[in-house]
Amino acid sequence: MVTSRRGRPTQAEAEKLHQKLRKVAVATFVKQGYDGTTMDAIARAAGITRRTLYARYSDKRAVFLDVIPWALTLRTAHDSDFRRDDGDLPSALTTIARGALARALDPDTLGLTRIAMKESARLPEFALSAQTMTWSARQREVMELLRRHQEAGTIQVDDFEVSAGQFLAMIELLPQRLADFGIYRTKQEVERHLHHAVNLFLRGVLKRD
Repeated sequence: MVTSRRGRPTQAEAEKLHQKLRKVAVATFVKQGYDGTTMDAIARAAGITRRTLYARYSDKRAVFLDVIPWALTLRTAHDSDFRRDDGDLPSALTTIARGALARALDPDTLGLTRIAMKESARLPEFALSAQTMTWSARQREVMELLRRHQEAGTIQVDDFEVSAGQFLAMIELLPQRLADFGIYRTKQEVERHLHHAVNLFLRGVLKRD
């Protein structure tokens, strides 16, 4: 009896494997660090051969550069799970802020960002990738939201890009910096920080009578 050889994987199967590899690679990098992670370790964790892994990535650096933007934008892609009323600016900003804060404090995000910054001296493309993907999609969200409300005549913003970046910095940077040192606020403290930042930002952009 002749056993036929399995053909090439379908596009759906290939994409499923790609997503599995990314998840496994993130977990391995976060647990082992960049230097402690090997292509063999990633292949073993994914349950594939080294040959299959090398068919997709030339080396460990290529794997890391692929998973950084994927992992850092993963939570942003899931923000649609939160209902947002764009007609209500305070509510919309609060919803965006919750997503930003959740992403900023995500263990995988923190771990990968630490690695990227640590290795940036010898591998500068890591830092570039981490920085450019950190909040770009969410920043565009805030910019569009502000633009719509300015057109409606409720706010006055001179620079949408800078204003959106400053809003997100108010939300993310201090909690993320504390988390880098293993310091996490209580749920009540997080809510206090979030609402104060949103209200402070609004006081700066709302039109006054």
